[in-house]
Amino acid sequence: MSDGGLRLAGRFSEKPREACGVLGIWGKNTDAAVVRLCYLGLYALQHRGQEGAGIVTFDGERMRLHKGAGLVPKVFDEESLSELEGFAGIGHVRLATKGERHVVNTQPFLVRSSYGSLAAALNGSLLNGDKLREKLLSEGTVLQTDSDSEVILNLIAKSGAESLPAAVAKTLEHIEGSYALVILGEDMLLAARDPWGNRPLTLGRLEEGYIAASESCAITNLGGEVIREIEPGELLMLDGTGWRTYRLQSAGRKALCSFEHVYFARPDSCIGGRNAYLVRKAIGRELAKEVPISADLVIGAPDSGVAPALGFAEEAGLPFEIGVIKNRYVGRTFIRPTQGDRSLAVQIKLNPVVDVLKGKGVAVVDDSIVRGTTSGKLIRLLREAGAREVHMYVASPPYRFPCYYGNEPSSESELVASGRTLDELRKLIGADSLHYISVDGLVRAIGIPRDELCLACFTGEYPIIPGSEGRKENGKECL
Repeated sequence: MSDGGLRLAGRFSEKPREACGVLGIWGKNTDAAVVRLCYLGLYALQHRGQEGAGIVTFDGERMRLHKGAGLVPKVFDEESLSELEGFAGIGHVRLATKGERHVVNTQPFLVRSSYGSLAAALNGSLLNGDKLREKLLSEGTVLQTDSDSEVILNLIAKSGAESLPAAVAKTLEHIEGSYALVILGEDMLLAARDPWGNRPLTLGRLEEGYIAASESCAITNLGGEVIREIEPGELLMLDGTGWRTYRLQSAGRKALCSFEHVYFARPDSCIGGRNAYLVRKAIGRELAKEVPISADLVIGAPDSGVAPALGFAEEAGLPFEIGVIKNRYVGRTFIRPTQGDRSLAVQIKLNPVVDVLKGKGVAVVDDSIVRGTTSGKLIRLLREAGAREVHMYVASPPYRFPCYYGNEPSSESELVASGRTLDELRKLIGADSLHYISVDGLVRAIGIPRDELCLACFTGEYPIIPGSEGRKENGKECL
């Protein structure tokens, strides 16, 4: 099988491990053909990563792998899909992370072990990954990539457990961090979620079998039925007979990533039992209740600001307008690999509707301000289009602290709100006024108790302390 061709890109600033999408499917019988389901499922998860994609399938005798750099339709064609025979499979879409964007780091990974052929795909980041990597190397293990998935596969292979599920369960006891993990074996598919439930992972039923995926949209897009979200700390087994829990070992608290509802999740997905689109509208309503409003109309920063802008406009009693048209053939700027690429993308991405904006006081609602590139450019565009005033309303609190759990950005130097006052931020982006929703307002809108959410990027209170020895919660050991 092709690996997509090795390609070396230039260096870029320090990034987190991965903010990606995973899925796994096990057919009800050996006649099931799952490759196109995997392909279409990855299409549904494409928003979670656009730097690479891959699929591994199993036909009862051998596993087949195809992966490469780029979007799903670039990586796969009819020829490559036709070669991926099998009734079971896993898939991955990847966001490029730290180091060099080399296709060798693209997932899934496929290996041979004493448990037979194994393939793994991971969304997340191991906080103790470097320590585990050093231990493996000191024991003579050969590592070919920078991926945590390769570390996990080696730990499984070296576990000495009597069965694959036992080996995976033993491995999960040694890893620390945030993850949604799918592992394809010769007799079963295993799906695991970190003990805090920081990364989303959902179980579903298809006509052809059972599926685990990062988001429910990958299940419903395939005509499937969502069974439930996989529990924090749960290790599931899926095979031809159905699904069952092998182990459930959660942490002392839940810590679902709040940014899933703010931005990451597709609007038609349900995360933590709450629909992402409806939550975003609720965030907009809460924001409008909290802050002073001075505007003639409301627009959403395309596209992720539209849902909160709708809620904001409804609560404020102002008309919602489409004030900016987005070129949909340009990738999402937040998860492009380099700041230079992001700046170029913004220039060709947005075009204002002059007849809507001219002479008006405009309330712009955006989901977040992370690096500030898009916000400043958008405000300049609105002023050039004749807007009399531009007021920026942000549907998340100031993003001041880096994420260590697999989301961009992982460096405080990349965060425009870090170390700046509200007025300094306002001047920097060029707005007449700047308003953020409060942390309490965000929690109310999400509808999940505060102690079940990770809000670290807003508060600096990390449920798992980076660089800690063992698992910790707010600086205290978790039992």
